[in-house]
Amino acid sequence: MVHRGELTDQQWEMIKSVLPEGGGQGGQWRDHRQVINGILWQARTGAPWRDVPDRYGPWKTLHERLRRWTADGTWEAIFQHVKGNVQLAEEDDATELWEVSVDSTVTRAHQHAAGARKKGDLPPSAPLERRWRPSNGEALGRSRGGLTSKLHVAVDAGCRILAVILTAGQAGDNPRLIPLIDQVIAPAHTGQRRGWRFRVIADKAYSARSTRRYLRRRRIAATIPEKKDQLAHRKKRGSAGGRPYAFDPKIYKRRNVVERAIARLKRYRALASRYAKRALIYRSQILLIATLDWLS
Repeated sequence: MVHRGELTDQQWEMIKSVLPEGGGQGGQWRDHRQVINGILWQARTGAPWRDVPDRYGPWKTLHERLRRWTADGTWEAIFQHVKGNVQLAEEDDATELWEVSVDSTVTRAHQHAAGARKKGDLPPSAPLERRWRPSNGEALGRSRGGLTSKLHVAVDAGCRILAVILTAGQAGDNPRLIPLIDQVIAPAHTGQRRGWRFRVIADKAYSARSTRRYLRRRRIAATIPEKKDQLAHRKKRGSAGGRPYAFDPKIYKRRNVVERAIARLKRYRALASRYAKRALIYRSQILLIATLDWLS
């Protein structure tokens, strides 16, 4: 019997080939599907791990599997495998330019998200997940509202996530656009128009001149509005200010897909509010939910 929010038979068939076979050191894994369903239940409800129903097995097994597969890259491999297979199966119009929408959102971090290990070296024999080092302060920032994390995402026209970056809540948006785009690989069957590889749609937070130059060098079309101060500065310089950047309001309206993708992620309470101490574990939970969107 498949409960609400669990993997369907079709979804399970698409991911089971990527999962590890052996348990390591002669051990045997608890059923992968059972464990993943338990992790999904916790992400959907946001409940403490100790409150996960017994039908998913011991809560320590679920959390340890989440940690271990984060450390060895299994969650990333599942996401990339499913995304690649779905993109290959789709038959897009070869004359259309592929579009990527970029945006960010701030999530409140629970007080339990603080306190990850920061100092002291562990021996090489220690488990890999225990030897992780903090990344950018574990992507936790402080504001008047408390601890926050910022989720930067790139999505396609179908509201499906292509790339994810985590930073502290006070981090700027524009510096993360280039790392996001570097993670995006356009499907081979998509068309190109006038030499452009694909199009990026983003709001005014990404309108820096250096960003536009980078996109132009990479042959990536940009639909990004200019800020008022940038418009005023260019007009003040007269002919030396150069021509205005091309901007199509009709294309810009299609940026709503990234807002919808973020809203779909935040249906899961453990993503809408961060409880994980490690940024890498929080990102793995995001990748798992993003994988489900590609499977749906």
